[in-house]
Amino acid sequence: MPLSELLSTDRIVILVEPVDRERVLDAAARLLAGETPDATGAIAESLRQRERLGSTAIGHGVAIPHGRTDAFADARAAFLRLAPGVDFEAGDGRPVDLVFAMAVPAHFTQQHLQLLSELAERFGDAGFRAALRDAADADILRGLLLGATSPAA
Repeated sequence: MPLSELLSTDRIVILVEPVDRERVLDAAARLLAGETPDATGAIAESLRQRERLGSTAIGHGVAIPHGRTDAFADARAAFLRLAPGVDFEAGDGRPVDLVFAMAVPAHFTQQHLQLLSELAERFGDAGFRAALRDAADADILRGLLLGATSPAA
């Protein structure tokens, strides 16, 4: 599934001084809730519940926090580039500076697993990660994530 089907430009941000994982999850929940601010608390709690099961950091400074919610009919995502990175208790010990957060409907079981697999593959690409980190501003970051800009080889 193309990232453009999950993301919208207003849910892609550069977060300066995020402080800790809890604040990153709160920021992600606000972005995911978007025009449904009443859903922010439930989304934040679903992200925290998943983190309590084990860190969603996949290594190389990337985390994919995700949770289930009935607030939306379809999956949605938010992307946060952090400066500086924060501790997500990653297996490789690296601080996380690239966060792709998702809220998925409870009935999206198979789709949820497929999305996670696709994201792990995409963020496993060192060139893609480097391009995201090197993006000079949020507009370039949006282009990379939404497919308008290709990472340099």
